[in-house]
Amino acid sequence: MRGLFSTLIVVLVALMIVTTEAGKNKKEKNKGGKGGSDCAEWRYGSCVANNGDCGAGTREGTCNEQTKKVKCRVPCNWKKDFGADCKYKFGNWGECDAATSTKSRTGTLVKALFNVDCQQTISVSKPCTTKVKNKPKGTPSTPNPKLTFLSFFYRGH
Repeated sequence: MRGLFSTLIVVLVALMIVTTEAGKNKKEKNKGGKGGSDCAEWRYGSCVANNGDCGAGTREGTCNEQTKKVKCRVPCNWKKDFGADCKYKFGNWGECDAATSTKSRTGTLVKALFNVDCQQTISVSKPCTTKVKNKPKGTPSTPNPKLTFLSFFYRGH
């Protein structure tokens, strides 16, 4: 019985040593591959959507003789005109232009991600909204029959 117990201990210790060494080797492999050697100035292109003109995509990065592809996302809204890599601070919307029925605002560049070339200022526009008020404030609305029925029970009748 003692011999079996001793053999089991030796096998467990050997197994722990083997797995520890395997973990060290795996870490050493990741160190070299993740950083992309000693390249410090990666230059990235714009994000290109995989399907259509927006959504998930890839961008290619180059440094010296090396290239790599990085996952990215092209916005599917009004930002796709200048991309998600250029961050702008926008002012308030201007007055509605009666001739074009649009209002616009300008944005100034705050940050350019991935060393992308961005315009210093951009202008965006959108259609003017014509809000029509149905009834003046203070006019009682038509009561909801369900709420009226429920309020009958909550008032203690």
